Amino acid sequence: LGIVKYGDYDSFVMADIPGIIEGAAQGAGLGHRFLRHLSRTRMLLHLVDVATPRDEPELLADVRSVVAELETYDSDLASRPRWLVLTKIDLLSDSEVAAMALLMRREFPQVEQIFSISSTALVGTLALSRAVLNWLETAREQVPDLESDLAPDPDHE
Repeated sequence: LGIVKYGDYDSFVMADIPGIIEGAAQGAGLGHRFLRHLSRTRMLLHLVDVATPRDEPELLADVRSVVAELETYDSDLASRPRWLVLTKIDLLSDSEVAAMALLMRREFPQVEQIFSISSTALVGTLALSRAVLNWLETAREQVPDLESDLAPDPDHE
């Protein structure tokens, strides 16, 4: 768990879950342990490394694999808002990034938002943070006890 700060006063709690492998929903690797952490979230940011060399079908299969694991583990979890975050875009040209975003939009129309970021070059990270904060503020207004749900669980593993 970590705190993402935006500006002088705004922040939110973020849970960073390592890559979910195929079979995680059946307990493969640390699957249940990682997926249990996700159960405490209101939204999911699905980070997709778009710079690692692989063909388009393999990349899409990787994204679908994570979605399948979420659905197998918990249909409620799979139905939560999930945004795709295309990472390591500093290693691609602008046209490659645009093509990748278009591909993801076409293949995953149910995804509410798609962001392209580079943590190393600090590209897109502020926009993503602001969008998450806006989403959380809206959700908090709709569900008044959301803030207590977002607090870290003292029994987390």
